[in-house]
Amino acid sequence: MDAGTTDHVDLAVIGSGSGNSLVTPDWEGKRVAIIESGAFGGTCLNVGCIPTKMFVYPAEVAAAVREASRYGVDAHVDGVRWRDIRDRVFGRIDPISEGGKRYRLEGENTTAYLGRARFTGERTLEVALNDGGTARVEADQIVVATGSHAVVPDVVRESGVPFHTSDTVMRIDDLPPRVLIIGGGYIATEFAHVFADLGVEVTLVARGPRLLRHLDGDVARRFTEAARTQWDVRLETRVEELTPSEAGEGLVDARLSDSTRVEGALLLVCTGRAPSVADLDLPAAGIAQHDDSRIVVDEHGRTSVPGVWALGDVSSEHQLKHVANHEARVVAHNLVHGDDLRSFDERFVPAAVFTRPQIAAVGATQEELDEAGTEYRVKVQEYADVAYGWAMEDTVGFCKVLAAPDGRLLGVHVMGHEASIVVQPAILALNLGLTAAETARGQMWIHPALPEVLENALLGVVDPEN
Repeated sequence: MDAGTTDHVDLAVIGSGSGNSLVTPDWEGKRVAIIESGAFGGTCLNVGCIPTKMFVYPAEVAAAVREASRYGVDAHVDGVRWRDIRDRVFGRIDPISEGGKRYRLEGENTTAYLGRARFTGERTLEVALNDGGTARVEADQIVVATGSHAVVPDVVRESGVPFHTSDTVMRIDDLPPRVLIIGGGYIATEFAHVFADLGVEVTLVARGPRLLRHLDGDVARRFTEAARTQWDVRLETRVEELTPSEAGEGLVDARLSDSTRVEGALLLVCTGRAPSVADLDLPAAGIAQHDDSRIVVDEHGRTSVPGVWALGDVSSEHQLKHVANHEARVVAHNLVHGDDLRSFDERFVPAAVFTRPQIAAVGATQEELDEAGTEYRVKVQEYADVAYGWAMEDTVGFCKVLAAPDGRLLGVHVMGHEASIVVQPAILALNLGLTAAETARGQMWIHPALPEVLENALLGVVDPEN
C-alpha cells in the first residue's frame, strides 16, 4: 500500500489469537483488517496452552514408566529424544499458524497487515509493517486483542546473560543438564514438571513462602510439599547475581539470596505476563487503562472510546484462553448487534495448572470467603479414600468443596491425577446454580471412576457426618 494513503475498513482487529475468531459470516461482503506482528494464532497456539501441554504429556509418560514398579510392572526409561518431542509439537503447530496467516492474506474480505499497530486517533491506526513499510488504516470499529507478553525482571535483563521465557524455551535444540527457573506460578511449575520428568535437574526459585500462592491455601500448601519431593525448591529466595557459565554456551551461574550458587544452568524466567499495550499508543485514542496497564472495558467489551473494543489478556484480569474465547464470542455478537448487546459472564472462571500433581479450581478460595465474612462449610476428600485412588496408590490427591450453609456451591479445588477433568461437573453445577446435594444426587456417578472423589466431597459438605 502507498504510505500516503489510508485504507478504510469496516472492522480492524489487532491481534490474531482469539481476535481472529471475530471474522464471522456477519462480515461477508465487508472489509476486515487483521493486524499481527508475530506468529498467527496468538499465545495459546504458538507459545502457550497447546504446545506446553504437548510437552507435558510425554513428561507424564516418562514419569509413569519410572514409577511403574509400584504396581508390579518392571520398566525403565531408556532415553528422552528431546528433538523428536519438540518437532512433534511444532510440526503440528507451525503449519496451523502459517495456514491461518495465509487464509487471512488470501481471504475475500480480509486484509492481513503483518506489522505492529499504534493508534493515531480514536479509530485510526498506523501499522509499522514487518517488511519496513508503513500502512494507515481507518476503521468503523476496532478490536484490541493483542494479548500479553512475558515479564523479565531487571536482575536478569541487566545481567546480560542468556535466558529463556516460555516464548522461547520450547524451541531449544537439546535438553540442558539443569534448569534454573525463576518464579513460583503456573508457568514455572508446569515447566518444572516437564523438564524434571524428562530427566533434567530443576532448581526453582520463588520469592514467596509457597508455590502457586494465588490458589486456595490448602492447595498451595500441599502442592508446595509435593513439589519439594520432586525439585530443588527455594522459597523466599531471590536471584542476586547472574553470570555466564563456563559449563557451556547459553548456560549461566547464579548466586542466590540464601547464599548458595546454581552453576551451569539454562535460565528460564517465569515471573508473570503483562498486557501487550506498550506500542499501541492508547492515549492517542483516549482509551482508558487500569493501573496495571490493562485496557478498561465494560461488561460488553467496550472501551472508553465508542467503536473500540478489547478482549482477552489485554483487558481481562484472567489470563486464560477459555476466558478470551468467551469474550470473543460476546464481542463478535456485539459488533453487529448494537441494539442487543450481550455481556461477559465471568462469575465462575475455572482454571487448571498442568503440573505434577495437576491442579484445577473454580469459584472462591477459603481465604476469599474468610476475607469477605461469608459463612461456609468445607469438606476435603482424599483421592486415597475412593476406589480409583486405591488403584493408583495415590498419596497426594484431594478434592476440597466449599458450600454455603444452604448448600449453594461456592468453590471447588482439586489437586491430583486429571484434576482438570474431575472438576468439570463442579463448573457446570456452579453455572447452573445447583446445590451440593443436587449435584451429588441429581445424577449417577460412574463407579469406580475417579470423579467419585468429587461426589463424596459434595456429600460430605452437605452432611459433615458423612
